[in-house]
Amino acid sequence: MENLEKQLICPICLEMFTKPVVILPCQHNLCRKCANDVFQASNPYLPTRSSSVTSGGRFRCPSCRHEVVLDRHGVYGLQRNLLVENIIDMFKQESSSSSKPAPERKEEMPMCDVHEDEKINIFCVTHGVPTCSMCKVFGAHKDCEVAPISSIYQTKKTELSDGIAMMVGNNDRIQGIISQLEEACRAVEENGRRQKTLVCEKFDQLYSVLEGKKREMSQKVTAEQEEKVNYIRGLTKKYSDHLEEGCKIVEMGIQTMEEPEMALFLQSTTPLLKKIADASNTAHLDKVERGYEKMDHYKVDCRKERKALRSIDFIRDDEDDEEEDAEAGHEEKEEAQIVSTGAVVSAPQQT
Repeated sequence: MENLEKQLICPICLEMFTKPVVILPCQHNLCRKCANDVFQASNPYLPTRSSSVTSGGRFRCPSCRHEVVLDRHGVYGLQRNLLVENIIDMFKQESSSSSKPAPERKEEMPMCDVHEDEKINIFCVTHGVPTCSMCKVFGAHKDCEVAPISSIYQTKKTELSDGIAMMVGNNDRIQGIISQLEEACRAVEENGRRQKTLVCEKFDQLYSVLEGKKREMSQKVTAEQEEKVNYIRGLTKKYSDHLEEGCKIVEMGIQTMEEPEMALFLQSTTPLLKKIADASNTAHLDKVERGYEKMDHYKVDCRKERKALRSIDFIRDDEDDEEEDAEAGHEEKEEAQIVSTGAVVSAPQQT
């Protein structure tokens, strides 16, 4: 018995094989739980959804290092060694009879709801529910098709195992789709940021062109403004000097009028009268022509440009890039349309 017990020890847990026992392709045996633990340790990155069902892989037999390849059923696809199971059952019975009997916990069996003293031991195929023999003979399932509950158990267990394996594969596919969607979302966000940067750069270029054109046209207006102001200020200085000279002559005339001596009066009057005549003549002084102060001939008609700016939009796929480059070059060369409403009046020549 002792030698027999050694043959029934699992090389993994070093305890007697636990039902169900699996037989490997190399003819060695393992507890199903131990085989699953070895498999999980050899395939740590395989996706799993339960501790007992896997989705295919491989591991090495702990006894002979033979490589064991599993299908999609995983460990549950390995063959059960019924002979070893029966030997274990016989060994346990023999051991229990020769030793002190120990109290064993009875396995609870579900009982029929209708026939309380009957155990549920058959399966109604018609209604898809487990039932008892009395229900088949006398009860509600007497006309139904039935099958042994053990065979249905194995069939349903296989179906459930297949379903779980299928769900594992399906979940992995869904996870792959989710990863692709997340990657697509990140790509959309990155592409959106890049395109917004490009759009901002294009508008910054337009702002630069407009600023340059505004500065250029403002300089033209400023140049004429300074020219006219300088001319008028120079003319004002000439008139001021002439006025000052006239005031001096008036003062001299008043002093001469007070001269009591007739001879001295007459001596001073002749040159004074000439000075008065010269001072009264302003023909040598320039005069500002009418409308000289106006600056409204610097008018800008931006209606076409405003309409063009408002029509800016993203180009269509069928538009050629060369056309866009040509239009951009044309916009850089084009000057703002200036509508002249009058000619600039030049300063009169001094005579």
